[in-house]
Amino acid sequence: MNLYTYQGPVRDAILSWKLNGHEAAVGWLLQSAIPRLKQELPADVLLLPVPMPLSRMRKSGQHHAANLCHWIADAVGCHWSWQILRRQGEQQRQSALSGEARRKNLRKAFILSDDYRARIEGIRSVCIVDDIMTTGSTLHYAARACNRLGVPVSVLSLARTTQKR
Repeated sequence: MNLYTYQGPVRDAILSWKLNGHEAAVGWLLQSAIPRLKQELPADVLLLPVPMPLSRMRKSGQHHAANLCHWIADAVGCHWSWQILRRQGEQQRQSALSGEARRKNLRKAFILSDDYRARIEGIRSVCIVDDIMTTGSTLHYAARACNRLGVPVSVLSLARTTQKR
């Protein structure tokens, strides 16, 4: 599920949040999407943020996908966890790569934590959350890693680009 198209004011709001830490416009976008999110996300879904490389998180001081999970879970009454889906190794930034290079870059980037079974007790499905979807490679490989959870896996992005890569 994609909430918005990544263009115009939506793009501006997301870039302002990601680059400058201005959350107000993204908060408004999420607030506007709550009715749809409540329809799509049952209370027993577990939101999992796409893990970002530790080096980028240290540099920005933010984990945007985790922030989205937290805000969405609070708004719709479901659960979220940043401790189940993990990133392994260091990969190049996706934004600098072509579509084919993006797919190759993330092929083995995601794994589950060793204790994932204990962390998903009572969960009927998971939804992997990311801020921007371009080719879908990140969400694809994150979802592929989550198939071992043994529950249905879906994906959610705040916005989807319209450009082809």
